Amino acid sequence: MTYLWEQHTCLPLESTADITELARYPAHSYLSVNVGYSPHSSDDANALLDDFQRKALDDGRFDLVSSVTDIDEARAAGRRALAFDLEDSGPLDGDLDNVRHFYTRGVRSLLPSYNHANAAGCGCLDATDTGLTRYGRDLVREMNAVGMFVDGSHCSAQTGLDICSATEAPMIYSHSNFASVWAHPRNITDEQARACASTGGVIGINGVGIFLGVNAAEQRRERVEAMADHVEYGVGLVGIAHVGVGSDYSFDHEEFNAALIAHPEAFSDEYTKYGPLRWVPPEDTVTVPDVLRGRGFDDAAVDAVFGGNFRRIAGQVWK
Repeated sequence: MTYLWEQHTCLPLESTADITELARYPAHSYLSVNVGYSPHSSDDANALLDDFQRKALDDGRFDLVSSVTDIDEARAAGRRALAFDLEDSGPLDGDLDNVRHFYTRGVRSLLPSYNHANAAGCGCLDATDTGLTRYGRDLVREMNAVGMFVDGSHCSAQTGLDICSATEAPMIYSHSNFASVWAHPRNITDEQARACASTGGVIGINGVGIFLGVNAAEQRRERVEAMADHVEYGVGLVGIAHVGVGSDYSFDHEEFNAALIAHPEAFSDEYTKYGPLRWVPPEDTVTVPDVLRGRGFDDAAVDAVFGGNFRRIAGQVWK
């Protein structure tokens, strides 16, 4: 079975989260699990880390990892390798020293701004795009120094381009699709994709229905094909070495859809006009390799997309 590097997945961001849901991914997977975004403080994110890490260790099917060597050892032992990510710089509480703090706690990627402008930069839903701020550039430098992936997902187009010009290490789009395939403000432009690849980075294709353009309840299989469409487009655009997977599967999908209804101002009609959001679940994500093989991808290409590319740059960036 192809090794899966899942660069972004989401448990409910609360103490009632069931860590055993992550066992729906194959035993040899690497999983980056979200522990906070724009509404969360440093204390909130630390509490989630405490809870998720304790539950993972108690379960026994997960290894908490900090390096690619740890990931390889977890795979060899038949356990899932587990690390974490932050979907906004808000949980830093404005203190760049918290980048190193969260790195020591297992956070391996962070994106500066989630959908809307903050102290670090603009989001993909902002009408005015002024890009990365001075603080945002300082944040990128600190993340480079610490060894954490700088992530452009949810950021505005100019913020993403500014990350590419500011970073001295490969940057990522952990869970972003291509606007040329489906025109949605959360999807990235070809210019963003090429700039990311120029840093040596990787773009993780997600399985969110509204970002794939396939969101109806009965279109479960079509969403798998749409993920493959974005993989195929990305490989043609930037090359096989720069495409990966970050499905953005939300184990809290019912809570997320409820939040969209209750707080539409936090998102936009580009989230709410499609009805309840749908995702590609882990059981379907692992079928995408066979779809790609059916389209002419050989095993080496499939392995690069589903594990090798993110692993390669983790070896370059993480310290």
